[in-house]
Amino acid sequence: MPPGGSTVRGKGHQPRDVTPGAERGRVVRLFAMTRPAQPPKPDRKVTTLRLQEMKVAKEKISALTAYDFLTARLLDQSGIDVILVGDSASMVFAGNDTTVPMKMDEMVYHVRVVTRAVKRALVVADMPFMSYRKSPDEALGNAARLMQDGMAEAVKVEGGRSIAPTVERIVDAGIPVMGHVGLQPQSIHTYGTYKTRGMDELEAEKIIDSARAFEAAGAFAVVVEKVPMDLARRITEMLKIPTIGIGAGLNCDGQILVTPDMLGMNTQFHPRFVRKYAKLSEEMVKAFSHYHQDVKGRKFPTEAESY
Repeated sequence: MPPGGSTVRGKGHQPRDVTPGAERGRVVRLFAMTRPAQPPKPDRKVTTLRLQEMKVAKEKISALTAYDFLTARLLDQSGIDVILVGDSASMVFAGNDTTVPMKMDEMVYHVRVVTRAVKRALVVADMPFMSYRKSPDEALGNAARLMQDGMAEAVKVEGGRSIAPTVERIVDAGIPVMGHVGLQPQSIHTYGTYKTRGMDELEAEKIIDSARAFEAAGAFAVVVEKVPMDLARRITEMLKIPTIGIGAGLNCDGQILVTPDMLGMNTQFHPRFVRKYAKLSEEMVKAFSHYHQDVKGRKFPTEAESY
């Protein structure tokens, strides 16, 4: 199949110019491109269509991660457009070294508590390692769990052309899919390193092809992680769907960071692409120490704090 083509071949599929999943995604994109741009409303619910409108209007998309109710509620109140319930919870929530140990049951739990808190933002759920690779049928079943049990509004998968038939199957069932190209954390044991991807032209072309395959299969957006900013710009300009960058420069249609990282809670992680908007680790340790000292010194609780 020619790189960038819209034909997808899989079990039970005959080559054709436009697949059902791709047609669904194409209709949404064409509708967004032909309707007048809507003036922004602070309380307007963010949907996959709204993200497409934002790309057309060149309005940047903001995204952060959440794994618990309180954080999700604060993110939603702040006006963040997309909340990703990431499998990064395996690392920043559960303390693992990679995202690989994350299980479906754990993801469903995190997604459910996040969606309870969110009113406006689009909630996207990561599909964890091996939950969508074994077969399209199993992938569809797991995506359905995240939507029905977790109440997610979309799912995200890592990969490229090899999983295009699976993406098409999920999209054709009515489940929006966000793709993920560039550095793919679930493949860290294959890479052996978290270094920047797409530095040579051969890998850059493969990443471009993966992004095109996601779009052709009907994905509504693509995360582009840790690639040179010029490569991210090329991908953003060639796709009709939005790109969400992380460590990919300013030219993507939107940006995402892992929330504990940008809040300065993770003191062992210092990549160049993370801007720390707070130093919560320092503030939290200070508060914990103050409480500890007050308890030891019999300064807490006071009579005013008692019944």
